[in-house]
Amino acid sequence: MKHASNNSKKLAAQLRGSVGKAIADFRMIANGDHVMVCLSGGKDSYTLLDMLLSLQRSAPVSFEITAVNLDQKQPGFPAKVLPDYLEKLGVRYRIIEQNTYAVVKRVIPDGKTMCGLCSRLRRGALYRVAAENGITKIALGHHRDDIVETLFLNMFFGGRLKAMPPKLLSEDRRQIVIRPLAYVAESLIARYAAAREFPIIPCTLCGSQTNMQRLVVKNMLREWELKFPGRVESIFSSICNVAGSQLADPALFDFAGLDGRRAMAHGALIPEDALAEELEPRV
Repeated sequence: MKHASNNSKKLAAQLRGSVGKAIADFRMIANGDHVMVCLSGGKDSYTLLDMLLSLQRSAPVSFEITAVNLDQKQPGFPAKVLPDYLEKLGVRYRIIEQNTYAVVKRVIPDGKTMCGLCSRLRRGALYRVAAENGITKIALGHHRDDIVETLFLNMFFGGRLKAMPPKLLSEDRRQIVIRPLAYVAESLIARYAAAREFPIIPCTLCGSQTNMQRLVVKNMLREWELKFPGRVESIFSSICNVAGSQLADPALFDFAGLDGRRAMAHGALIPEDALAEELEPRV
C-alpha cells in the first residue's frame, strides 16, 4: 500500500509540474483572475479541478476558482453526484440546467455525429454564465492527446493545419479559454483518476457514439504509439515548433516579399538554399 501511495504522490507531482509549466508558458492565469473550471464529470475535468486547487494553494499569484457543470438533461444523469462531490471538497460551484440533449437529439439524425452541435450549445451556455459572473478565464479539460487528435481531424477532414491552442480568445473577444492540461498525456490522467477514485459520470451523447471520426483518429494514434513509443509526444512538439517559412500558407509567411529581401554577396546574389537557412527561425 505504501508503494502504491508513493507512486500516486509521484504521479500527482508530475501532473502538477506539467500543468504549472503550461500555465507559465502561456500566461494562462494572472493575479486576481476568477477561473471557471468546466466540470463534466469525466476524468479530465476532475483532474483539471484537482490540479488547479493544488496550484491555487502554492501559486505566486492569487486567483479564485468556481466549478461549473452544465446539466444537459441527459436521461439517467445522476444530478447529485457533482454537487455532493464539490460540497465535500468545499469548492464553490454552480450547476446550469439547459436541455441541450433534447435539442441535439431533435436536430441530429440517428447515426450522425452529435459532437459539433452539442459542443456549440455547451460553449454558448458557458460563455453566457462567464459573462454574467465576472469570470476572467474559462478552463477546459482538454489534454495533449485531444490537441493532437484535433490536428489530424482538421488535416484529414477540413484541409487545415489547425489544432487546439492552449489559450484562446473567443470569437466575440469577450472570453479567454485556457487548457491547463495541454502538456499532459491522457494515459497519465487515466492513472490519476483511477488512483483518486473520482465519481465518473459517463456521457450518453458523444461518449456513446462508436462512429465518431475522433475515435478513428484516437485508435490510429494509439496504434502508432504502441509501434513507435514517443510518436504522439513528437507530434505535439511539432505543433509547438512551427516554421512558417517551410509551409505553404502565404497568409502565414510573406513569400511574395522574398525577392525584396535577397542580399548581395560580393556583387552576386546569395544562393537560395543559404537564404532559406537564414530565414528559418532560430530554436
